[in-house]
Amino acid sequence: MWLEFDSLVNARDLGGTPTTDGGAIAPGRLIRSDNLQALTAADIARLREIGVSDVVDLRSSAEVNSEGPGPLLAEDGFSVHHLSMFREDPVAPTEPEGELPGEMPSEALPWVGLTPSVDHDNVFASHYLSYLRDRPDSVLTALRTIGTANGATLVHCAAGKDRTGTITALALLLAGAEPDAVVADYAASSARMQQIVDKLMNTRTYADNLRGRPLSSHMTNPETMAGFIDHLQREYGGVEGMVAGIGWTAADNQALRTKLRS
Repeated sequence: MWLEFDSLVNARDLGGTPTTDGGAIAPGRLIRSDNLQALTAADIARLREIGVSDVVDLRSSAEVNSEGPGPLLAEDGFSVHHLSMFREDPVAPTEPEGELPGEMPSEALPWVGLTPSVDHDNVFASHYLSYLRDRPDSVLTALRTIGTANGATLVHCAAGKDRTGTITALALLLAGAEPDAVVADYAASSARMQQIVDKLMNTRTYADNLRGRPLSSHMTNPETMAGFIDHLQREYGGVEGMVAGIGWTAADNQALRTKLRS
């Protein structure tokens, strides 16, 4: 279900996603969105209203350093978890405290020129699979946060489609969601892609990297997520097998399913 905010253009409540046993993911448990940097007072009030207690911020250290850690750090009642999906060294601030750099060179973004560590015929799926190999620590912490949060967990990155789409897909699949429904949710971001790109083009961090790229290059095509899920099935027997290999336990799985299903 789409959620409307003053500053967010790709926000959805994943409640209602059908599950393989005829049930559905409960509403108000897992939210996905784009970058939170421009949240208004009304937006923050709306997040409280829908029960968000935890935020999983999947941006890299470079993005956080450039854009800021987000306004919710200064708000009571929200726990913010910064969990980068990229192989990276911590990025130290380059300007005095309280001052912002004038430019953010595109090569400072950790995905620029990054060669995926997992091969796949679909280039986007190869990057999503690489998140799991390169940052299992972030993947586990993100999933455990979703399963143990006091309220709803909001997962976001910059556009709210690739890194966010990977983590929310894993969470939904572990909770028993229909794979086709997970693919459909991933693909839904294409409907807001022009708004997503326009928003990011207004920031110093992302504008240079996006300029000149056709809108088609950003689309969340269903075959990408279908390929990602198929790879997990073929290589690991499903998402459960993959995450078990990086430390996910039966207790973790029960907590996540209980949170998202009841």
